[in-house]
Amino acid sequence: MGAVPSTPRYSDAQPQDSAEYLIATFVGEKSLPLASDFWQKLLELPFSLRWPSHRVYQACELLAQNNCYTRHLAKILIHLTWCLQEYMSSSGTLSTAYVKAVNAVYISSVFLKYLIENSQSDNFEELHLSLDESETITKEFMIDQNIENLVMHSVLTFIASVDVSPDTYLLHQELLNFMHIAMSTQLLYGPSPGPSDVHPFIDATMAEESSLVCSVVHKLLLNYITRPRIPSNAASYSLFSEVNEPSVLQRVGSAAATFVLLPFNYLVSSSGEGSRNPLADSSLLVLLVLIHYRKCAVGDESITDRSDDSATSDSLSKLNAHFSDNPYCKALENARDIEFGHVDIEGNGNNGPVVRLPFASLFDTLGMCLADETAVLLLYSLVQGNSNFLEYVLVRTDLDTLLMPILETLYNASKRTSNQIYMLLIILLILSQDSTFNASIHKMILPSVPWYQEHRLNLTYLGSLMVIILIRTVKYNLSKLRDVYLHTTCLATLANMAPHVHRLSAYASQRLVSLFYMLSRKYNKLAELRGEKKGNSMEQDSLAEDMSAELHIYTDFLRIVLEILNAILTYALPRNPEVVYAVLHRQEVFQPFKSHPRFNELLENIYTVLDFFNSRLDAQRLDGEWSVEKVLQFIIINCRSWRGDGLKMFTQLHFSYEQESHPEEFFIPYVWQLVLSHCGLSFNPGAINLFPVDLPVKQQTDQDGELDEHQSGEFNDHIVQVEQ
Repeated sequence: MGAVPSTPRYSDAQPQDSAEYLIATFVGEKSLPLASDFWQKLLELPFSLRWPSHRVYQACELLAQNNCYTRHLAKILIHLTWCLQEYMSSSGTLSTAYVKAVNAVYISSVFLKYLIENSQSDNFEELHLSLDESETITKEFMIDQNIENLVMHSVLTFIASVDVSPDTYLLHQELLNFMHIAMSTQLLYGPSPGPSDVHPFIDATMAEESSLVCSVVHKLLLNYITRPRIPSNAASYSLFSEVNEPSVLQRVGSAAATFVLLPFNYLVSSSGEGSRNPLADSSLLVLLVLIHYRKCAVGDESITDRSDDSATSDSLSKLNAHFSDNPYCKALENARDIEFGHVDIEGNGNNGPVVRLPFASLFDTLGMCLADETAVLLLYSLVQGNSNFLEYVLVRTDLDTLLMPILETLYNASKRTSNQIYMLLIILLILSQDSTFNASIHKMILPSVPWYQEHRLNLTYLGSLMVIILIRTVKYNLSKLRDVYLHTTCLATLANMAPHVHRLSAYASQRLVSLFYMLSRKYNKLAELRGEKKGNSMEQDSLAEDMSAELHIYTDFLRIVLEILNAILTYALPRNPEVVYAVLHRQEVFQPFKSHPRFNELLENIYTVLDFFNSRLDAQRLDGEWSVEKVLQFIIINCRSWRGDGLKMFTQLHFSYEQESHPEEFFIPYVWQLVLSHCGLSFNPGAINLFPVDLPVKQQTDQDGELDEHQSGEFNDHIVQVEQ
């Protein structure tokens, strides 16, 4: 292995040679017993040397060659477990147990990562997570113990039970990094989980008792909320108060240098951006991986044996496949606010432990971090799956805490990934399903909106801003992304808001009428092109058929916009004189569709309103020209006498969000793209099958700087229309 001696003389060795010797022995051909004092020397040695990357790879290659005989990966994982147990049993006092635990988890991470990403088998047999039957077993370990269960239980127990402090920060961070690596087996499989997929470590986490699961979810979210900082004296902090050896924190520098002899950048991509809070971000990423994991099973038990590769067996397995319950997902969905007592816990169907969180702090933290995709995905997971948190959000009087960063992100859609935009729009759709929310946002006045550049927005209602941004998103999508699902989500949210609109601003009202005009131009263009493509050739007929389908979609869009206008004019006209003014000002845009069979009923109501105000305008004697202010004042006065006579009452549109039955095909690849881009874990791209390897894990833009569509696969969850 290059400079690593093959036959070292440990007795004559200097500190550097001792380190070289121990690493060479670890990756070498000789199998050392689990009880050998070698392991203590390896884990206690205060490595302060740096290795270039090529030597790390050489060491990993040697371990990969010899691990089937030595089982040294399994043994160091067992020692990691023992080190964690020793540290926890010592009441958290600083000791060599801490140093050994940090060294053990880091060495394990480096070599485990290499073996996973270079695995050639279907079941990761290269890991050899078992001991040879001839192994001399100590009383602390039983030969039939499952090593992956053992190590994951210890890691999760440490994370859940040991507080994050300056003394434990580094070990917590390294254990979270270890979990990312241990669960990265998902990267080697396709986006659709199958019954033959093998994920030894993440499956071990799913088998934990509900009490530990709830504790882990609670701790990971607390880490995210409290956002513990790296100790300010990290560069000089010493784990050994009476010894002058270099400390662990000195060796790792500012979480960017070398650690335990192996270069830190072997695990961290050099192109990865520094995290604002590494521990908080890592905690959230681990949680997202855990809650979105789905284990495909056949019958009542999961299938992990891939020995039978016959097509018949595989097809039969798919027919009987189902997904096992995810305890971490259920723990998050059942989480309760810590501010409320335990009164309802027994009667709400939860017989086991319940995660109790400070919803107020979680709400504020999310509002602070929504510019980041991971925070958006967490918020989506909460409002979609946890009715308690959704109810909490809906009764908050400061909804701008969440809505303003959401709307600002949508405003900057061209700089965001399409998946982030979809998540945010779905969050707004879920919130808009509640009538109290729709009423509340039209009562909150914003002094200004400094990030909105196209128009000065002073003293604007939050609801008006939301209408403006949703319409702007439709316009952006129409010109750039051209995604039907995005259109549908925006219009569905506007439709839910429409009956509750109150004092919609002039600018928002103008944009709403302009939305109809913009979609009508697209509709007319499609109708014209369809007529031109009709011909005698099959190719022309096929194009015409495709355009007919698209024309039908835009017909639906135009109808929804007319329904939105109808809902405002029917249920809230006196409160929205600016909408009446905008319709009067642009009334010519509705004329071409007056006789359209899909629109004529809806347009009858709009023309009833137009006739009412036009007739009074014509009858009004006025000295001089009509100004905007005079027309608006005239509308406000006549709104008082409006009774809605002659209007047809249509059933209110109400759209609800419904997640697809198999959302894992979107969420698992999406979560892992976030993991790779946020935690800096560099993974062999040639080994990744979960998503297209030609897509960078960071935000992807085309040559014009515009957003690429569907970076993580199709996102086509259901929007269900409910008539009331």
